[in-house]
Amino acid sequence: MNDIKIVAAKAAGALQHAWDRLSATQQIMLRGIGLFSLLALIGGAVGGWAPPAMVQGGGNFYNGSSAVSDFFRARELSEESSGELELALLRLARAEAVMAYSAQYGIPANLAELIFDVASREGLDPELGFRLVKVESGFNVRAHSRANAYGLAQVQLATARFYDAGITSERLFDPETNLRIGFRYLRYLMENYDDINLALLAYNRGPSRIKDLLDAGRDPDNGYPSVLMEGYTGGGR
Repeated sequence: MNDIKIVAAKAAGALQHAWDRLSATQQIMLRGIGLFSLLALIGGAVGGWAPPAMVQGGGNFYNGSSAVSDFFRARELSEESSGELELALLRLARAEAVMAYSAQYGIPANLAELIFDVASREGLDPELGFRLVKVESGFNVRAHSRANAYGLAQVQLATARFYDAGITSERLFDPETNLRIGFRYLRYLMENYDDINLALLAYNRGPSRIKDLLDAGRDPDNGYPSVLMEGYTGGGR
């Protein structure tokens, strides 16, 4: 359960974006279902716990001493049910986002799911992850460039070995491995540049080349960020 909550927390920002894209009617229906279920759980639990008004076998009124305990038990149930409801809503939002990306880019749902989940785990906006893969490889898992960049995120072997010393070029064709390294590398660049455009240029041209151009007073822009970021409305980081 803790592992699921950690993953859900990391993806919360992206999933909130997906939740916001649901229609008002869909949101109301989901909230209504969740609230009804929660109230039913609490009502049933409290009804089962509620003591009789009179103590059996005697004439003394129930003094309410166990009501405090019952209240806290009901509150714990409410909090637990609320957490499960929130997690269920996150899962629904994730599923809706994956289907939307699958339709938008015309790719299989399992590939869209993989890109979404790996980007979320690596702290990258999934939308940015999809854009990167589209520009770099056109979603071709076997893409291999003349610069010897491999796979979905077009990762070079030297870059990959910074994260996994024993990795081979063939392993870079594994979608999950490729995306994990590519997205982690982009996230690293984003954390080391104040400008997302420079981070993308460094991903595309290499940090050393960008540094040389900047040191020489030249503009390193080759149009790559503009193509990748066109129409992008996310936070990037």
